[in-house]
Amino acid sequence: MTSNALMNTYGQRALTLVKGEGAYVWDDKGKKYLDALAGIAVCGLGHAHPAVAAAIETQAKTLVHCSNLYNIPAQEALADKLSALSGMSNMFFSNSGAEANEAAIKVARLHGHAQGIELPTIIVTEQAFHGRTLATLTATGNRKVHAGFEPLVRGFSRAPFNDIAAIEAIGDNNPNIVAVFVEPIQGEGGVNIPAPDYLQQLRALCDAKGWLLMLDEIQTANGRTGSYFHYQQHNILPDVVTIAKGLGNGVPIGACLTHGPAAQLMQPGNHGSTFGGNPIACAAALATVETIENENLAQRASELGSHLLQAFSTALADCDKVKQVRGCGLMIGIELSEPCGELVTQAADKGLLINVASGNVVRLLPPLTFSDPQAEQLVDMLVPLINAF
Repeated sequence: MTSNALMNTYGQRALTLVKGEGAYVWDDKGKKYLDALAGIAVCGLGHAHPAVAAAIETQAKTLVHCSNLYNIPAQEALADKLSALSGMSNMFFSNSGAEANEAAIKVARLHGHAQGIELPTIIVTEQAFHGRTLATLTATGNRKVHAGFEPLVRGFSRAPFNDIAAIEAIGDNNPNIVAVFVEPIQGEGGVNIPAPDYLQQLRALCDAKGWLLMLDEIQTANGRTGSYFHYQQHNILPDVVTIAKGLGNGVPIGACLTHGPAAQLMQPGNHGSTFGGNPIACAAALATVETIENENLAQRASELGSHLLQAFSTALADCDKVKQVRGCGLMIGIELSEPCGELVTQAADKGLLINVASGNVVRLLPPLTFSDPQAEQLVDMLVPLINAF
């Protein structure tokens, strides 16, 4: 950080990035980096994608903002496109994933109050990450995120991730449960992947109990894990799903999509946003969604992700500090046996941008447009660093 006018919420930042193109970015000294993080799963089309840039330029020359007091054509077109892709009925547009999750929490509470439940309670999971607003940080299963912000928000009950029996036990002992809110794959928690039938079991349990099944797909959607929405790989339909990150390819936008009993709960006056779903953000998102769809980038993520998993598993097979290589699509985690945060700096020194989640998991979230040579470059750059760690 070089300016004292900024709050020190991100600590010391060594790099100043000034330009990006495709899977590469450049710093203010002209050094080039292979970006295997994509703005933390945001720039799925890579940097400075021409279709997104053109959509922003055209919209900016037409209408930047008018508020949600009026119909917005780009917003309606985006809603129709996402509804068709998802099978969900309707949606609310926000500016971020945390805001989308706030909307989901409010939907769950409306669902509970409609049944006469005075303290509607949502089951969330350990190691989850749902955001940093007061409600979403409470839903987040990480004590470090909570520290210093007590009292936390009431109405949440926590279960271990990937443990259906624990969720059933909570439901048996708490008549106030109204929803289950989980990430299909935990991202910040360390790229944790549940059992193959986890979502299906959750869907069946929620149906039996009259609970809403709410999925936080902030990181897993938008083609990242091999289908536009991850739940589509499990042949279920949630009641609520939230998305953000890759939706606008870098332009801030999120959405809370609803279906079934959740779709009619929000009414005029229940929720709103000055900037959510504004013309610029929706134009960028519409261009992003159409590009992912037209170029079949979800399938590309699936195929390239499988290749990278195999390549890393083979190359790191003899590294005794590597506990597991796991992932789905282009959401990959390499778990080490000890904290490895310094690998981020070591990789940047070599011209590679990566991330470490949960202290000991190298997290890779490259653009969906990553080429085969770039994937090989990623393996060739990262494997020696991990072996030498």
